[in-house]
Amino acid sequence: MKDAVEELRQNVSVPFERARAMPPSVYTSEDFLAHELREIFAQDWFCVGRASALSKPGDYVTVELAGQAIIVLRNKEGQLRAMSNVCRHRMSTLLEGRGNKSSIVCPYHAWTYNLDGSLRGAPAMTRNDGFCKDDYRLPEIRCEEWLGWVFVTLNSEAGPVAGQLAKVEDLVGDYDMGAYTETFFETHVWNTNWKVLAENFMESYHLPVCHSGTIGGLSKLDEMICPPGEAAFNYHTILKNDSLKIALAHPNNTRLEGERRRTTYLLAIYPSLLITLTPGYFWYLTLHPQGVGQVRIGFGGGMSPDYVDDADAQAHFAQLKTLLDDVNVEDKGCTEKVYRGLSSHAAMPGHLSHLERPNFEFAQYVYRRVKGQKS
Repeated sequence: MKDAVEELRQNVSVPFERARAMPPSVYTSEDFLAHELREIFAQDWFCVGRASALSKPGDYVTVELAGQAIIVLRNKEGQLRAMSNVCRHRMSTLLEGRGNKSSIVCPYHAWTYNLDGSLRGAPAMTRNDGFCKDDYRLPEIRCEEWLGWVFVTLNSEAGPVAGQLAKVEDLVGDYDMGAYTETFFETHVWNTNWKVLAENFMESYHLPVCHSGTIGGLSKLDEMICPPGEAAFNYHTILKNDSLKIALAHPNNTRLEGERRRTTYLLAIYPSLLITLTPGYFWYLTLHPQGVGQVRIGFGGGMSPDYVDDADAQAHFAQLKTLLDDVNVEDKGCTEKVYRGLSSHAAMPGHLSHLERPNFEFAQYVYRRVKGQKS
């Protein structure tokens, strides 16, 4: 672990103009991953998806964060809440996946909890003199909504999401991201390190080659802008042409002007929420490590409110989803090859392009966190 941290320190201690890719050890070390889970995923805010996917009372999603099983749900009062997904009896996990429940029933002994986490009923417990139903409640976990995104954290001292991401709102406030509606969500597991996939999203340098079969021909490296990152996120932008109409601002959209009507933001919100935001649609990934060589992926997307009632847009979005699936196949192949390569004894990190500045910003974030720094 010390070697990996020291190698990463050396990696991020040079000016960006001399920067190299992160060393292989930070992707392959089990000790380094344990440090990431403890200092990153157990400390920072983690995105579980979109609030629009939890619109009705009883809607829920489950997630595992740094080894902790969590339920996020909409309660009967319409509020988003998060709580432990572990029964207070014999400690079975309670719910799986996504869905809607009027109550939470343990699949092991049918202990039943209300949507506020209080225990409603426990069969065959009347003969235990120490048992009192009122003593049992699922522990609450911090949960916040920001611009339509739902975040949870295990850290009681983490600052509010809105405060940490105020500069994101300054950048894209006129896109009205909070009003975008999710229309699909899937989960996947790829055989690569979570940081490889995060870095793949953070740079568009790979688009012409990795995506030569899909969007590569539309990718113009000279139109990509990669500014310095911020403490909680990095971003870059690309300009879209009219080959995909729903990537551009709708004619009814009066908020966006000039080139912003065709500007796509690629936002990487640390540690692992990756958002492609266009004036017409969005798609995203939310990542969590599943060992050094696997990453668990939440993949979702949808449209801006300007396009939701546009019949042509619905057909175009269906075509877009097919395209995104094909792009994911290409990204899966590329990122799994990177992981296999960096696992080789001959692997050595090369210098970064000016189009990979977000990767260097991300490396600095990872180093700060594994060293226990909060900003």
